[in-house]
Amino acid sequence: MRTRIALTLAALVSAVAADPALAQSPRPLALGDLASLRELSDPQRSPDGQWVAYVVTTADFDKDERDSDVWMVSWDGTRRVRLTSSPDSEAAPRWSPDGRYLAFTVSSDEDEDDTQVRLLDRAGGESQKLTDVKGNVSDYAWSPDGKRLVLAVDDPDPGKLAEEKEKKEDKPTTKPPIVIDRYHFKQDEEGYLGIERTHLYLFDVERRVTETLTTGTWDETDPSWSPDGRWIAFLSRRGPDPDRATKKDVWVVEARNGAEPRQVATSTNSDEGRPTWSPDGKTLAFLVADEPRYYAYQQRRLAIVPLAGGAPNILTGSLDRSVSTGEWSPDGKSLFVAVEDDRAQYVARVPVDGGPIVPLTSGRRVVRDVSVGSDGQLAVLAATALEPPEVHALEGGKLRRLTNHNEAWLKGVRLAAVEDFSAKAKDGTTVNGLIYKPEPSAAGSKYPTVLFIHGGPNGQDEHEFDFAAHWIAANGYAVLQVNYRGSSGRGSQYQKAIFGDWGHLEVVDLLAGVDWAIAQGIADPARLGLGGWSYGGILTNYTIASDPRFKAAVSGASSSLQTTMYGVDQYIVQYEAELGPPWKNPDAWTKVSYPFFHANRIKTPTLFLCGQKDFNVPVAGVEQMFQALRSLNIDTQLVIYPDQYHSIKKPSYNRDRLQRYVAWFDKYLKAKPATTM
Repeated sequence: MRTRIALTLAALVSAVAADPALAQSPRPLALGDLASLRELSDPQRSPDGQWVAYVVTTADFDKDERDSDVWMVSWDGTRRVRLTSSPDSEAAPRWSPDGRYLAFTVSSDEDEDDTQVRLLDRAGGESQKLTDVKGNVSDYAWSPDGKRLVLAVDDPDPGKLAEEKEKKEDKPTTKPPIVIDRYHFKQDEEGYLGIERTHLYLFDVERRVTETLTTGTWDETDPSWSPDGRWIAFLSRRGPDPDRATKKDVWVVEARNGAEPRQVATSTNSDEGRPTWSPDGKTLAFLVADEPRYYAYQQRRLAIVPLAGGAPNILTGSLDRSVSTGEWSPDGKSLFVAVEDDRAQYVARVPVDGGPIVPLTSGRRVVRDVSVGSDGQLAVLAATALEPPEVHALEGGKLRRLTNHNEAWLKGVRLAAVEDFSAKAKDGTTVNGLIYKPEPSAAGSKYPTVLFIHGGPNGQDEHEFDFAAHWIAANGYAVLQVNYRGSSGRGSQYQKAIFGDWGHLEVVDLLAGVDWAIAQGIADPARLGLGGWSYGGILTNYTIASDPRFKAAVSGASSSLQTTMYGVDQYIVQYEAELGPPWKNPDAWTKVSYPFFHANRIKTPTLFLCGQKDFNVPVAGVEQMFQALRSLNIDTQLVIYPDQYHSIKKPSYNRDRLQRYVAWFDKYLKAKPATTM
């Protein structure tokens, strides 16, 4: 037992005053730091290369809303300007080709489905509303001459139109019935899907006139202009019933009303990412996914195709890693991509002529969101496990920080040490992950440990700032993050290993990480917890139904009785591709539902949470498991966040969720209360 030394208040004050270093020593991370965290995204270099526009998102706990604003920073990093500060959320900054204007989208928390484009003149003055179209502007791009925009507009929801009519006429209006005849008929945050689609429109900037470019019973997304302004490339999933397909293709259409689209890339696999044009306008770059049935486990490769059309030329076929959409170098000889690679991401140059792929960054960090300037230098976001993403210049293979939005508050907090680890699963597979270690424990003592499982499964735990993991560690826990089979960053075979066989190899790998931490003397085997959200919550259910040694679990937005998710969530295409319909293959559905059918094996007290309006993994999934454990007299609790979707957006609910995580673990893994705000 550790000896404790009692200090009087006077002695403590005297000691702090005598030692400046002690007075300024960092404090543990607190939930109040959520209000200080700045999330940066979408860096965009100006045409003259002198500025980078980007988005900063914050949590306003007084208003209980998230707010995004547009900023810009000079290329030398000496000047930083906040361009918007309204209560609405501004995003997607895009420079006009001559650099005079900066456009951006605006949406309000009251109606996120009414997003429009505003225009800011860099010469001065307030921004002006540019578009006022019926529906939601989900994407846009400038024409090369700066005279037009191409808009991707989501058709208006009939229910919202009825609400608008009611407000306008100041009398009650009954919403029309929701009529559904689609195979894929619901989507998280979008709700039930009727006949509404996303189509492309041309918008004249000077005259404020909109004209239709595409129509039909399919969606068109990710538009981009050819350098000569004649063509617009986009992605579309077409066919007799596009909802049944997982395959998208690159199309082009002339930028004029009445033009007929033409498919460019001919491939059996799906085309992904925004198509980008070579500087000479003769070639399109995009991503090619794996065969359609693996669409939930895609490893995307960079490809090019001539404007005339044909089979895509895969440029990263020898690289067994997923990449982002390529950004062309000014000379058109290469493309820049971000590569997802085993707990990190790096930027690489990919020669168009098929030469070797050249990494431009290295180290245990995540570098992504590439924006290329006319000088060939890059603006990127770069982060580590101890530093949230900030805008950087990438010049000559070296990163140079341009922004420091999170520097001040980070100096005042003490974060966990984050390290890589590797473990061997029972079948010999090497499993990699990260471990967060809190303050050093007393000699010979071990940490209570939380296995914190990422969702997806197509994703990875990586060296990018994770507030939730640091928060759990700040409360005295070692935190294990395991990239189980099904995760990205380890190659195609590793990613697809769980196809049609959920809850098997993932659990083997997760337990391998736990066994490693115990063998290393880090984890106390008597004080183990676990938890996760989405597929991380699903794997939590699988794991506690497989291994009784965990003393506490937190399962967010999860499901276990998978048969009941058929027609209830948004994954119908994946279900039928991997498992087949339940009436054709009931044994497969029963197999992947084993946490529910073997609920009597579960001994772990479990906290279940979900958003009330979640259509991704609907609330029925946690309700069923909560009911099962309650029937079995296992300590359990169900928390439902009102009016929230799969992603919990209300700042107070996010804070509440993190607080409940630690309180639940503290209840079963230690007596000490959670760190206060």
